[in-house]
Amino acid sequence: MPTVNGDQNDNSCLAAAADQVAGWDSSQAPPLSFTADSPLRDAGQDDSQEDALRDEFLGALEALGGSAGNGRLREVLEWDEATYDAVKAELLSRRLIVPGRGRGGSVAMEDGSAGETSVDGQTPSPAPRTRAPNSSRAASAPSSFEQAFRAIDDCLRKEAGCGTELDYTEQTSWLLFLKYLDGLEDDRAAVAALEGRSYSPILEEPYRWSRWAAPKNASRQLDHHAALTGDDLRDFVNQRLFPYLERFKQSASGPNTIEYKIGEIFGELRNKISSGYNLREIIDVIDGLRFRSQAEKHELSMLYEEKIKRMGNAGRNGGEYYTPRPLIRAIVQVVNPQIGESVYDPAVGSAGFLCEAFEFMRKGSATGRELSTADLDTLQNRTFTGKEKKSLAYVIAIMNMILHGIEAPRVLHTNTLTENLSDVQERDRFDVILANPPFGGSERKEVQQNFEIRTGETAFLFLQHFIRLLRAGGRAGVVIKNTFLSNADNASVALRQKLLTDCTLHTVLDCPGGTFQGAGVKTVVLFFEKGTPTRQVWFYQLDPGRNLGKTNPLNDRDLAEFVELQKTFADSPKSWSVPVDSIDPQSWDLSVKNPHGGEAVALRSPHEIMAEIAALDVESAEVLGRIRGLV
Repeated sequence: MPTVNGDQNDNSCLAAAADQVAGWDSSQAPPLSFTADSPLRDAGQDDSQEDALRDEFLGALEALGGSAGNGRLREVLEWDEATYDAVKAELLSRRLIVPGRGRGGSVAMEDGSAGETSVDGQTPSPAPRTRAPNSSRAASAPSSFEQAFRAIDDCLRKEAGCGTELDYTEQTSWLLFLKYLDGLEDDRAAVAALEGRSYSPILEEPYRWSRWAAPKNASRQLDHHAALTGDDLRDFVNQRLFPYLERFKQSASGPNTIEYKIGEIFGELRNKISSGYNLREIIDVIDGLRFRSQAEKHELSMLYEEKIKRMGNAGRNGGEYYTPRPLIRAIVQVVNPQIGESVYDPAVGSAGFLCEAFEFMRKGSATGRELSTADLDTLQNRTFTGKEKKSLAYVIAIMNMILHGIEAPRVLHTNTLTENLSDVQERDRFDVILANPPFGGSERKEVQQNFEIRTGETAFLFLQHFIRLLRAGGRAGVVIKNTFLSNADNASVALRQKLLTDCTLHTVLDCPGGTFQGAGVKTVVLFFEKGTPTRQVWFYQLDPGRNLGKTNPLNDRDLAEFVELQKTFADSPKSWSVPVDSIDPQSWDLSVKNPHGGEAVALRSPHEIMAEIAALDVESAEVLGRIRGLV
């Protein structure tokens, strides 16, 4: 794993490598005319799916520096082996990629000339691959971006205050944010100059990234004489920079301004990097990254998502930070948000739902239509709202949305459940809600007073919030524990009744165990529309045909059948419909029971589970007693 020592040449290598890989634009690739014997045709893909798979493959390979081992690339894509091999074979046949030289098999992006057609209609021979000057070490690395993230993690591992993936992501995030903010200042100043007006910077000069973190000399290289390091750097960050940035919250004109977000972020976080020399190494690496263009942001956003994924998989609270992106994409496709509609996630976490919804809508939603300038302005400024209670998730959400191209994320740092639902007015409602609320937690009695159905279960409180905040005709796709479908307690029964009578619960997706890494519960996804009572519920029991786990996660192919069948609520061995008048009006039980011979999902009551735990404890005590008798 490469290390970073702050040397000027090392930074030049990283910057050169970033320049080298940032030029690929998959939209410039020639259209693929798949033949009848195409590997993707054999895999059952249609034209639109083929194009999407090709773009995703090339985009991931680009983000990994243009070359990667097959295992590493397939892990990033979260594809099964058959899909990966089919797409790879097709791209190899079209000479858009070439076999690599890594152990165990690898691939590399061919130069742009490989896909070009000459005047006489012939495809020329591929030009030799070039490497950045004086950067053989960086060119052979997986990616300048990936190399940078690894180098930052290496530095953070040396810090006693940074012991987990959560710490690594937190500390990387605030530094990336300040680097982004410096670029935003430059862009705003340039626009003001073109319009012939003056520009007042957000940050005072001593606190600009280009002044304290990365001052440059006349050659645009790091000025080692002016750059702080060691104790001077650490003391400046802790004693001057963070207090200065925290004060922005009080002086900001409103919570949706960038100034307010600066104050929120730096009022909640603290610098955990105690060594000023380590901090200098990390700053030098981040300063070598560029994410001004959409292509650069795309590359960096993919790796940032990987960091969030690793952070989410680091402990049992993983689902709190990371919802599998294939599941989110399927939910977004079913709900199908449109330009002009407002999209809301009141438990935003790392903003996965809002980022995927942005990507989906930016590409024209389900129709794929090209967006106008007015559409893009609406998408950027009047579409997305998120709320998040926890400080770390709040920072990650803002950074993730920025890297995905949402320039001024409207994410509020607040506890959603403290809002009184009786105060909600029409202007407070939303057209679309996408969310994976935290479950298993509990809220204080005074918070429960805000809800019609009072319960300590946070997920049930959030579900009431969703129903209340949706406009009439509004649509939602939300993740919840599968025990919600059958729990016999008063709150669960009342909430199921409310959902079925106030909304059309049209679809229930039953997810298999292992969908969420590190979470010991099974989940379902509820899709509903507010305004009319439910007449019929369509169930789909997701069965990927394998055990899901960290090395074999859920992928888009697993959910393709669900998305297709859901359009017509078609029956299949995995799907069926239940008329609402066949549901017991006393219990409103919605248990997943496949009538086509599938195994019924056993949804036990909490009392049954606790009784089994107690019995196992007794059995364990007996076994332990016998062992002690033998000692």
